[in-house]
Amino acid sequence: MGWSFVSCGLRSAEAMGFRSLKFQEIGKAYAAHRANVLVHDTSIRDFGLPDRGMAARRPQYDKATVLFATLLIVVAIQRGWSQSVPLAPNSPWHSPQEKPIEQEARKVLSKEFTVDSTKTYSLGELINSAEAHNPETRLAWERALSRGDAFGVARSELYPTVAALALSDTLRQQTYLGTRYYRQTLQTFDLALDLNYTIFDFGARSGRINAAKAQLLASDFGFNDVHRRLIYRVETAYYQLLNAIGQEAAARASLANAQAVQQSAEESLKNGLATLPDVLEARSETAQAVYILQAAIGAEDTARGDLATSLGASPLFPVPVQPIDKLTIPDSVEDSVDQAIDRALEQRPDLLQRVAEIRSATARVKEARAAYYPALRTHIYPDSQYQYGMQQQLPWDQTGGLNGQITFSLEWTVFDGGARKHRLAEALHDARAAEAEAAVTRDQIENGIWTAYSNLKTALRQREAAAALLQAADQSYNAALESYRYGVRNLVDVTVAQRTLAQARSDDVFARTQVLTSLAALAYQTGDSVRTNPVRPQP
Repeated sequence: MGWSFVSCGLRSAEAMGFRSLKFQEIGKAYAAHRANVLVHDTSIRDFGLPDRGMAARRPQYDKATVLFATLLIVVAIQRGWSQSVPLAPNSPWHSPQEKPIEQEARKVLSKEFTVDSTKTYSLGELINSAEAHNPETRLAWERALSRGDAFGVARSELYPTVAALALSDTLRQQTYLGTRYYRQTLQTFDLALDLNYTIFDFGARSGRINAAKAQLLASDFGFNDVHRRLIYRVETAYYQLLNAIGQEAAARASLANAQAVQQSAEESLKNGLATLPDVLEARSETAQAVYILQAAIGAEDTARGDLATSLGASPLFPVPVQPIDKLTIPDSVEDSVDQAIDRALEQRPDLLQRVAEIRSATARVKEARAAYYPALRTHIYPDSQYQYGMQQQLPWDQTGGLNGQITFSLEWTVFDGGARKHRLAEALHDARAAEAEAAVTRDQIENGIWTAYSNLKTALRQREAAAALLQAADQSYNAALESYRYGVRNLVDVTVAQRTLAQARSDDVFARTQVLTSLAALAYQTGDSVRTNPVRPQP
C-alpha cells in the first residue's frame, strides 16, 4: 500500500506541476523509508522469527502515510490559491488564475458605443460621438477631477482640524485607609475636542494652495488638449476614408476603361486591324486595373476601421459617411500665417498648460522660501468630564466640569543641514525648467503652424492642377480610343492615355482630400478646433 501510494502521489505531483526540489525530496525520503521497512518485514518472515513489535510499528507507518497524503493536499490547495510564476523561460505561463481575469476583461473592456449602420454620419456628428465615447476623454476628465480634489485638499489647510474624542474609564481597586482596605469604584466619562490650527506660516500654505490651483488649471488645459488631438484624429481618419472611397471609385472607373480598351482590341483582332500582342497587352492592363482595385478596397476597409477606433467603437461595424462630392472644398486661405501664429499663442491648450505649470513651479518657490521663517500654531483641547465614585460602606457620589488646555507654539527650524537651501534651489530650477519648456512649446507651435500653412497653400495649388490634369487626361483618352477604333492610333497610345487618366483620377481624389486634411491640420495647430466657436471645415 505504501509503495503504490508514494508512486501515485509522485505522479500526481508531476501532473499538477509540483516540480520543486523540496517536494521531491520529501517524496523520495518517504519512499526510501517505506522500502526499508518492507525489507525488514520480509527478512523477519523469511527466517521464521517472531514478529515482535510489528503490531506496534504498523500504526506508525500508517501515520507516515497519512502525513504524506496531508502534505499532498496542503501543497495542492496552496498551488490552487496562491499566485504562481512561469516555470521556465522557454514556455508561456498558464495557470487557473487566467480564467477569472479573462472573464473580468470581457466585462471591463466591452464597448458600449455602437455605430448605426442605417445612418450617414457627417463630420460634426462623428466628432461629437468621439468626444462622448472615446476612453481618452474619460481618462483626461478623471485626471482633471483628481486635480480638483487635490486643490480642495490644499485649501483645507486654511481651516482648523477638529477631532472629537469620547472616553469611558472604569477603575476598581482596594484602597488602604486607616487600619484596613476599602474597595473603591470610579467611573469616568470624557467628551473632548482636539483642535489644531496654523495661524501664520509666512506663505507656506498659500504656496501649496497656489501650486495645486495651477496644477488644476494645467490639468484643465490638458483635458482640452486631449479633445484637440482627438478631433484631429477623427478629422484625419474621416478624410482618409473619403480618400480611400474616392480611390476605389477611381479604380473602378479605370477598370471600366481598361475593359473598354480590351474589347476594342479584341474586335480589331477579329477584323484584322490588330495583332495578338495588342490583345495580350490590353488584357494585361485589365488585370493590372483589377489588382489596383483590390488594393483600393483593402485600403478602404482599413480606413473604416481606423475611423471606428477613433470614435471609441468597434471596427467590426463600418461607419457610413458622406461622400466627398457632397463636401464643400475651399479654394483659398482667409488668414495670414502671422494671424494664425498669434491666435495659436493665445489659445493653444498645450501652451496654456505650460504657462500654468510655470505658475505652479513659482508657487513651489514661495513655499520653499517660507521654510526659512517660523510658523505659529495653536492647539485647543476642551474636555467635558463627568466622574462617579463609590467607596465601601459609603454611597455613590459624582462630580463634573469643563477642563482643557490652550497651547500656542512657535516653530522655527534653526538648522537642517542645508535641506531648506537645496529645496529652494530645486524649486528655482524647476521654475526655470518650466519656463524653458514653455519656450520650446512656443517654438514648436510656430514651426507647426508655418508647416501646416505651407502645406495648405500647396494643397490648394495642387487641387487646381489636379482638376486641370483630370480634364486633359479624360479628353486625351477619349480621343486616343476613338482614333484607335478607326485605325489611326496604335494600342500603345491608347494604353498610355488610359494609364494617364487612371493616375489623374487618383491624383484628383487625393488633392481634394488633401485640402481638407491640410485645413484640419491648420485648425489643429492653431487650436481653433477646441474654441467656443471653432473654425472647422464644414461638410
